[in-house]
Amino acid sequence: MLYTELTALIKMEAQTDESDFEKATDKIKRALFSLSKEQLLPLLKEIGAIPENIDHDSTEEKLYAKATDIILAKCFHELGLHADVTKERANCADIVAKSPIHGYTLVGDAKAFRLSRTAKNQKDFKVRSMVDWKGDNDYAVLACPYYQYPKSNSQIYGQALDGNVCLLSWEHFAYFLEHNVRESKKLNLSFIWNLSAEFSESVTINNKDKNDSFHVLGNEFICKHIGSAPNTLIDYLQESKQIVISRGTNEIEYWKAIITRIRQYTKEQAITELISAMKINEKISSISKYIKRLKATS
Repeated sequence: MLYTELTALIKMEAQTDESDFEKATDKIKRALFSLSKEQLLPLLKEIGAIPENIDHDSTEEKLYAKATDIILAKCFHELGLHADVTKERANCADIVAKSPIHGYTLVGDAKAFRLSRTAKNQKDFKVRSMVDWKGDNDYAVLACPYYQYPKSNSQIYGQALDGNVCLLSWEHFAYFLEHNVRESKKLNLSFIWNLSAEFSESVTINNKDKNDSFHVLGNEFICKHIGSAPNTLIDYLQESKQIVISRGTNEIEYWKAIITRIRQYTKEQAITELISAMKINEKISSISKYIKRLKATS
């Protein structure tokens, strides 16, 4: 499936009634779980960037978030685990997975950000929440766009090391699938999910909030245990930059087209658009309803 086909499916399903959100999610899940590993790979390389033509806080954005959860669950399937997406929408992990061979369980959380998003903070990654969501499960795994992780120091690295949360990326999962990594009796993938515990004793307090203390060490550790040359994963992550750059160029063109369209507005169109963008009528309606309730009880 092409990435454009997935976003088209999301937009089509978003047109359904809000009450049918679960049905729309199930349809997207069936489509994604029917994909082969080769069909899944193109999506993995782009799913971490939310398209600019999907509105903030819209049904489309909510369905896109669900699609990321489904794709992460599908990744675990391709790695040999049993995984599914939870039905709950808040205060719990998005994915629960179990190894049918080695018996361990894990929770997973999928993240995607807009390329226009700036100043992400530690709360956006929900690492501390994942420690709580892990509960009785053995491991917790976060999938986030690799180049959206903080470049240098961040509390999320210390939180991950302290709480044994594995910070991976969509690019890591793409690498695993392209290199035919799959759990077996001989290969127990728990060494990946347990990366934080592996490093927590060796990383000093002064260094535990540094990117290098997790990703640099983690990439080397992963390659060593799956039998790949250390530079292969590093090179793969470097090559993935070009996909992000290409997406960024496309998103810029989208906004330039919007600017061109706005410049062609009549005065009345511009006023109407501004009123809508500021949600003024919705705010008036909310205040009116509040006043009406007060009058009814006076």
